Amino acid sequence: MTSSDLWDDDVASRYDDASDPMFSPEVLDPTVDLLAELAGAGPALELAIGTGRVAVPLHRRGVPVAGIELSPPMVAVLRTKADDATIPVVVGDMATAEAPGAGTFRLVYLVFNTIGNLVTQDAQVECFANAARHLAPGGRFLIEVGVPSLRRLPPTSSAVPFDVSAKHVGFDTFDLVTQQAVSHHYTREPDGRFRYGFLNFRFVWPSELDLMARLAGLEREHRWAGWDRSPFTSESRSHVSVWRKPA
Repeated sequence: MTSSDLWDDDVASRYDDASDPMFSPEVLDPTVDLLAELAGAGPALELAIGTGRVAVPLHRRGVPVAGIELSPPMVAVLRTKADDATIPVVVGDMATAEAPGAGTFRLVYLVFNTIGNLVTQDAQVECFANAARHLAPGGRFLIEVGVPSLRRLPPTSSAVPFDVSAKHVGFDTFDLVTQQAVSHHYTREPDGRFRYGFLNFRFVWPSELDLMARLAGLEREHRWAGWDRSPFTSESRSHVSVWRKPA
């Protein structure tokens, strides 16, 4: 039984928002550049492939891409861009589901904080093990995820705002004991009303991810502050980390 929230038709229909910075060339181009370099001739496997925000442009770069995705509505949106022969997808839990070709992938990747969608430590550990099972010897597992923003918590507060604008207010609430968190979103609709949405996640530290990788038999190769490979420091708010399966 997965620990992830299941994204429904309503979320899937609104996910591809051209005004969202994560769809901009400034974000996508360096993402795809690095993934294509690490994948080489491929194949690559995207865990939580969603609507294909990253997989579709990576496939266009000549890298064979497959995916695992929990939400059938998200896959339905992906199918408007690429058929199953072009980008095959297994509907299932990224911590346990097996894609055809397991053991042959040169790259498995998980972007945009999605490791946190698995809201238990056990599930996150399983996800690393599943990635390792899919990798060929010498293959790499890449994760993009934020550094927990606990330094920004005001005294006695459990919430940190991450976006305050005319169209959207977002803040995260944290349970510091269980590492459980909720991302809250208030989005202004055209009629002026606000729509509320939320996402459960488990925040995880870089060192904790390294231990999960070791348990899965993977060795850390890189940790950058972003897709541009800038140095990771104590001030970095996110990281792109790469672990390698020994040849």
